[in-house]
Amino acid sequence: MNPDKTNPDRDPLALYVHWPFCVSKCPYCDFNSHVRASVDQDAWRDALLADLAYEARALPGRRLSSIFFGGGTPSLMPPSTVAALLDAAHRAWGFTDDVEITLEANPSSVEAARFADLAAAGVNRVSLGLQALDDDALQFLGRAHDVAEGLAALDIAQAVFPRVSFDLIYARPNQSLSDWAAELARALALGTEHLSLYQLTIEAGTRFATEAAQGRLLVPDGDSGADLFETTRAITAAAGMPAYETSNHARAGAESRHNLTYWRYRDYAGIGPGAHGRRQGLATMRHKKPENWMAAINRNGHGLQIEDPLTPHDRATEALLMGLRLAEGVDLARIATLAGGTAPIDVAAARQIAAQGMLTLTDTRLTVTEAGAILLDAILPRIVLDPVTV
Repeated sequence: MNPDKTNPDRDPLALYVHWPFCVSKCPYCDFNSHVRASVDQDAWRDALLADLAYEARALPGRRLSSIFFGGGTPSLMPPSTVAALLDAAHRAWGFTDDVEITLEANPSSVEAARFADLAAAGVNRVSLGLQALDDDALQFLGRAHDVAEGLAALDIAQAVFPRVSFDLIYARPNQSLSDWAAELARALALGTEHLSLYQLTIEAGTRFATEAAQGRLLVPDGDSGADLFETTRAITAAAGMPAYETSNHARAGAESRHNLTYWRYRDYAGIGPGAHGRRQGLATMRHKKPENWMAAINRNGHGLQIEDPLTPHDRATEALLMGLRLAEGVDLARIATLAGGTAPIDVAAARQIAAQGMLTLTDTRLTVTEAGAILLDAILPRIVLDPVTV
C-alpha cells in the first residue's frame, strides 16, 4: 500500500465502529461502555448503517485500508450486524487488497463460540482482552473469565482468525518485577503476532479511582512503574516483538495498521456512540450516551455532536503528540506542512533533551529514544509549542 503523498485526500481511509455495550463495567475502565438490560439489535444495526452512510457521503472516492470494531464489547454484536456493516462499507468505499478488519473480543466461552461466524462475516484480526494470566489478578480487575477460559478462547481465535493480538495489564498492586517477567514470558510463548501491554492507571470516574481516593487501592509508585516498563520493553525486544508504539509490541509486519492510521495522523471516520474521527481537517465526535446517539440518528440521520474545523496549529500539534508515541517518530516536513509553515517545536528544548539521550533530532525527523520513552509524558510539554509561542 503506497498512499499518494501529494494528495492526502486520496490516501486510503480507516473506519472505527463503536459498540458501547458490555455485560459489566470493569473497575479500571473509563471507555465509553454501558450496561443495558436489553439491546434492540435490529434498531442498532440500522442506526449504525445510517451513521456509516453519512460518513461515506462526507468522504467519497476513498478506499478503506482498515476497519476496527471497538467498545464496549463488540464481540457481543450479532455476526449478522458485523456482516451488514462490512457489506455497506465495501459498497460505499471499497477495500484495499490488504484491508485489515479488527474486532475487540472478550475471552468468554459464549463470545468465543461466535468467532467462526465473525470470521465468516469478514473479520480477519481479533484483539482479545485477556488482561492477565493470573486468576487472582483477573478477579481484581473485575473480569468475568478465568485464565483457563481465556486461554481456551485464545486457542479458538488462533484457529479461526489469520491475525490475533491480546491485551495485558501490568503494574498491578503488589505485582513484583519477577512476577510480571514470568507472566510476560508466558504470554510471549502463546504465539501471537502482537501484544498490547498497558500499565494500570487510575482514571477519573472509575471504581478504582474511588478506591484509590479512599486509600483502599495502592498501585506501584513511579520508580517501580518505570522498572516494569523498561523490563517489558527489554523482554519483548529480546523475543522479537519490540515496542513499535508506547504500549504496543509486534513482530515485523504485524503492527496494527488501523492504529497506525491514528498515530501517523491520517484520516479516519468514526461511527457509533462517542466515536471520534479526523477527516479532511475536521474533528468529529458522536454523541456519547447510547440513547442520545440513537435519538440523534432518528432526528438527523447521523449521530454527530461535533464537526469542527481544526486550525493548522491544532493539526500539527495532534500529529506530534500522536506520532512521537511511535518508535519511528515524526517527519518534520509533514508537521510543518500541517502547521502551514513552521513545525510547532521548541527546537532549543528538543536539542537539550536530545543531548541527554532522550530524543533524536535531525533535519528531517524527530524521534523519542528508548531512554526517553518512559518519560514521554514529561517530554511532550517541553518541546511542543502552544499557539501563543509559535
